[in-house]
Amino acid sequence: MNSKPLHVACIMDGNGRWARKRGLPRTAGHTAGEESLADVVRVASKRDVAYLTVFGFSTENWVRPRAEVRHILGLHKKLFGRISELNENNVRVNWIGRPFDEPGSRTPLYVQRAIRKAIEDTRSNTGMVLTVAFDYGSRSELTRAAKHLVASSDDLTPANLQRHLYDASLPPVDVLVRTSGESRISNFLLWQIKAANIYFTERPWPDFDSVDLDAAIALAKN
Repeated sequence: MNSKPLHVACIMDGNGRWARKRGLPRTAGHTAGEESLADVVRVASKRDVAYLTVFGFSTENWVRPRAEVRHILGLHKKLFGRISELNENNVRVNWIGRPFDEPGSRTPLYVQRAIRKAIEDTRSNTGMVLTVAFDYGSRSELTRAAKHLVASSDDLTPANLQRHLYDASLPPVDVLVRTSGESRISNFLLWQIKAANIYFTERPWPDFDSVDLDAAIALAKN
């Protein structure tokens, strides 16, 4: 067992390709991806994973077709609404992204409410921390942190910059998962993955399962 908390981060790619291969609309792929995420959360909460961080919706995703965006937003509301299941698995919900009250934030009020409720209703859980990056972009995070650091007049050091990230308490990522054959990191946790192993798989996110998760965890422990 690791002597430090294990942090797994996932770029959940390939929902659209999974659907297209089956002759289904892209929305069906996103629905399957949300179910896959629920399965991964259940499995990870029973493994040696202390932190699971997933790239739910990026700052760039707003340019997708409106109907697709609406569907994804509805799935995120559903995800944050799985309170009973999260509590059963002792999972605590966390969120990172553009703060709701800052310029540029585009998270709808109904998703904001779902996020806040999930955080509050799982606050007392002591198991794995599930962090959903929603309306998130690493460049936006680092730019905001730099602005806040300059305004604070503190010394320009890595430690001081980290204090101004969306969640300074998130530990470094041990393994970054990227599905669907893509070998990119896509503006995700650029600060936090500085020493991470990267687990690439050809399988699209809806097909990602416990075998893949165990392989990623094993890579982090080598």
